[in-house]
Amino acid sequence: MSARITQVGNMDIEDSKEITGGDVEEVRGGGLGLDLDLAEDVKRIPPWTNQITIRGIIASIMIGIIYSVIVMKLNLTTGLVPNLNVSAALLAFVFIRTWTKVLDKANFVSAPFTRQENTIIQTCAVACYSIAVGGGFGSYLLGLNKRTYEQAGVDTDGNVPGSYKEPGLEWMIGFLFVVSFVGLLALVPLRKIMIIDYKLTYPSGTATAVLINGFHTPKGDKNAKKQVRGFMNFFSISFIWGMFQWFYSGGSQCGFVNFPTFGLKAWRQTFYFDFSMTYIGAGMICSHLVNLSLLFGAVLSWGIMWPLIQDHKGDWFPTTLPKSSMKSLNGYKVFISIALILGDGLYNFLKTLLFTGLSMHAALKKKTLISDTSDNKNQPLVDLQRNEVFMRESIPLWVACVGYVVFSIISIIVIPFMFPQLKWDFVLVAYLLAPSLGFCNAYGAGLTDMNLAYNYGKVALFVLAALAGKNNGVVAGLIGCGLIKSIVSISSDLMHDFKTGHLTLTSPRSMLLSQAIGTAIGCIVAPLTFFLFYKAFDVGNPDGEYKAPYALIYRNMAILGVEGFSALPQHCLQLCYGFFALAIVANFLRDTTPKRFGKWMPLPMAMAVPFLVGAYFAIDMCMGSLIVYVWHKLNSRKATLMVPAVASGMICGDGLWILPSSILALFKIHPPICMNFLSSARS
Repeated sequence: MSARITQVGNMDIEDSKEITGGDVEEVRGGGLGLDLDLAEDVKRIPPWTNQITIRGIIASIMIGIIYSVIVMKLNLTTGLVPNLNVSAALLAFVFIRTWTKVLDKANFVSAPFTRQENTIIQTCAVACYSIAVGGGFGSYLLGLNKRTYEQAGVDTDGNVPGSYKEPGLEWMIGFLFVVSFVGLLALVPLRKIMIIDYKLTYPSGTATAVLINGFHTPKGDKNAKKQVRGFMNFFSISFIWGMFQWFYSGGSQCGFVNFPTFGLKAWRQTFYFDFSMTYIGAGMICSHLVNLSLLFGAVLSWGIMWPLIQDHKGDWFPTTLPKSSMKSLNGYKVFISIALILGDGLYNFLKTLLFTGLSMHAALKKKTLISDTSDNKNQPLVDLQRNEVFMRESIPLWVACVGYVVFSIISIIVIPFMFPQLKWDFVLVAYLLAPSLGFCNAYGAGLTDMNLAYNYGKVALFVLAALAGKNNGVVAGLIGCGLIKSIVSISSDLMHDFKTGHLTLTSPRSMLLSQAIGTAIGCIVAPLTFFLFYKAFDVGNPDGEYKAPYALIYRNMAILGVEGFSALPQHCLQLCYGFFALAIVANFLRDTTPKRFGKWMPLPMAMAVPFLVGAYFAIDMCMGSLIVYVWHKLNSRKATLMVPAVASGMICGDGLWILPSSILALFKIHPPICMNFLSSARS
């Protein structure tokens, strides 16, 4: 089944690959993994109030916390987060099946585990950790702190004194609660049009539904047991390996993460394998094209460009500047990354809008909205039953409208108090435009599986930074970016969930409520997780593990919106023009050339990540692709079944070790051994 592959800097890249939750049989209704006796399933569907259970909420919280820690680490190290929806559905199945088995052995009777409950848990857990992904902790919110303000250059005109706000648990939780719930209600009245009338596919939502439906069949249950064993085995191995590595990392540049795999000269240019199970697992989930694009970007930047630009030190930029200055080599790294991101974002933004417009025009021309959908004679029985269940427990229009207005008013009042630089009328305009922007994004995501919320956010960032002026532009741009992004992204994510619910016969009411519960939990869990990292590790250090690259990128985007090109170092503008054009040309060639050539065109947004972060994680990700390739060569059927489970186990085990290691760091308990490597000439 197809699945959305990854986010780079929280920006989605659509590049499908085949992964399944088992050998789900092709059956009536389009091969979506539904049982042949669907009519019996319809009769057994529990009422929507019973689809949300106490055990399900507990499982959702546990999964949400684990994945919040994992994605927060990824946000603060590389900014690249793979899609974990399928993994969350698998983990939900593991939790509840383990729960029911324990109760059965204790002679307690437990309620049957249904596909509806599985869907609700997955939805709630994903809504929870999505706040950690898209809440701005590695981008626009962290870009407000003093450290990023200083790294961006205090001598620049746009980066005015006082234009920073230190992270705080109280204001971050308040900000997330204010902005996150509006998006849940923006498109609720359009759910029938999107899911039933337009029949949008929402590949990620469909993929999750296939996995869940496959679990709840006799054959799917057998395959699920194999996946659970694989998950638990590699979870244990990954957790123990993370703990073992910790003992040797007692100092700067110590431990296996700094192993000079290709020699010390390559190590100084960040080319080494760091033995991270998280990145290897992420590489197994991501498309080979994403991983090869990362490696290509690493070779182009750290292997060729940065050494050449460094040779011009004293000519292009002064030798006395600190490494973090935007007028030094660091400025080239940041602004060329921005050029690649903007070029890729602009191309995909315009392509999706054009694709959406043409598709809507064709749909209206064929009168599919009203006349065709009212004629049910040609629809399969399976589709009619799904539609009947989906519409049986509808969400009243007045609830969505009143809720949207109330949350918008709260936001219009509260946000200017939190951030006086962002005026209330800007917030009002954002909420007036949000439903139409959300519709465009959700429609495009339904066709292409590309969530372009961050592109809408970047447009808001530049516009608000320019309109707010020199004194207020940076803060207004960053917060405005987060405001628009949250509304547009959450409304699109909800449509993905509705598609999953439609295919698993889950009530829209329970889906919306579970999404709201998960969002509320995430608004608390995500800031707590962020502060676990912020207090325990050196977040934002350009030479450390937790570089938080997108915080600096987003702040410099805002500065660029205020100052224009005067913010760029010498000759950087010409390089930015070239890489902006490269991003557009690469995307154009991938879309227009024959598939056998186009599929090898690099993804510019993936290329941009190692420009600032380094090459080490790209090597790990490519190792994940190599494992998948070899596994498919040896036993393709088993690899198709087990790769998602094994990759999830590796990510979760390594990610879970972060919790005890963070707690040890908070209590000033450091690893006892430093293992590092020196040239033999120095020994």
